[in-house]
Amino acid sequence: MTSLPQGYRALVIGASGGIGSAVAAVLQADTACGELLSLSRRIDGFDVTQEDSVAAAAERLTGEFHLIFCATGGLTIDGVGPEKSLRQISADAMMKQFALNALGTALVTKHLAPKLARKERALMAFLSARVGSIGDNHLGGWMSYRASKAALNQIVRTASIELARSHPLSVLLALHPGTVATSLSEKYSGNHARTEPVESARAMLSVLNGREAAETGRFYAYDGQPIEW
Repeated sequence: MTSLPQGYRALVIGASGGIGSAVAAVLQADTACGELLSLSRRIDGFDVTQEDSVAAAAERLTGEFHLIFCATGGLTIDGVGPEKSLRQISADAMMKQFALNALGTALVTKHLAPKLARKERALMAFLSARVGSIGDNHLGGWMSYRASKAALNQIVRTASIELARSHPLSVLLALHPGTVATSLSEKYSGNHARTEPVESARAMLSVLNGREAAETGRFYAYDGQPIEW
């Protein structure tokens, strides 16, 4: 993370998950990182779907951050996985997908993006998914998950415009991590090769670190390739 100042402060949200813990490990190993903080539901009871939880966590965090990485999200929630057809759509399951993937992103952005450094380069990223791309959807299925990630992308895009006014050196991105070897993808990877979490984390941090302020609000894959909305 050489473009960030020596001794930069970082925050990883969802740090107890497969990708979140890998991101935290990569940052912990970076000698330029001065302080690394983390939040997770499993360890801290941090719940991105509850505004009181997000607001309370934000209030406890003091000072500015140069990097905030939100690695929360879900594909299977309460035992319900992605739909294979329209007949399988459940209002309850869809609302839970939106609560975690979309509302969670909005609440984290609302309460924590203001804590990014204002006068120095600052980076913030959220885990999206290639299947959240509307233009790249050629297979159908997975409606709730796809739609919730598409909503996440819109939230990131919209927030980046507002954030640029108060934090002109900031970069806010939606990132596709690839098919990562975590419990989330285990049942759905099929014959696709899966990337180790630390490898994906390094790649996404490199993509984030390589973007300029003029590129804020965009959607990238872990290999640095832009993904259409």
